[in-house]
Amino acid sequence: QVQLVESGGGLVQAGGSLRLSCAASGRTFSNYGMGWFRQAPGKDREFVAAISWSGVSTYYADSVKGRFTISRDDAKNTVYLQMNNLKPEDTAVYYCAARRSRIATTKSTYDYWGQGTQVTVSS
Repeated sequence: QVQLVESGGGLVQAGGSLRLSCAASGRTFSNYGMGWFRQAPGKDREFVAAISWSGVSTYYADSVKGRFTISRDDAKNTVYLQMNNLKPEDTAVYYCAARRSRIATTKSTYDYWGQGTQVTVSS
């Protein structure tokens, strides 16, 4: 079992940057692939980025490629999402998630979820 807590959200102007953190607790954190999802009001939760258990493979939604970077630090049991050149359409609640599955880009394969952190981008 894994417990996840997100932090780092806030209000930022368009073109600015934020770094989200996801602190994990529980056994064998390094055995889980990790992902970030987001959900805007009235919309479905959508895939943003994912990283494999090894950190070698990363995946990104087309909407964030070139702007967002996912990384992990197993020694600190933490996953990060560096968000650059933010746009108003990035406004959403961002969720960290953990999976055993090798399928990284589908929310149905994730086993554990954090409570979310709000990101608001003003124009």
